[in-house]
Amino acid sequence: MQPGVVYTTFHHAMTGANVVTTDYSDWATNCPEYKVTAVQVKLAKRPSDWQEQYQKVKRKTTQIVKEIDLARS
Repeated sequence: MQPGVVYTTFHHAMTGANVVTTDYSDWATNCPEYKVTAVQVKLAKRPSDWQEQYQKVKRKTTQIVKEIDLARS
């Protein structure tokens, strides 16, 4: 990557990429303006509060799905 360029994947919700974009979006696709989003990069020593909450909800959802699958078996 060139200096001054930041990349992230937008496919997985756990990246939180959609959370950090602006409220502006493309008129045709309604996609956020990814290419003009300002960022500040710093070393993280732990997952953010948002990431921890996401993982908590994900674990609970996974458990519920497993329980439903077992009930159907």
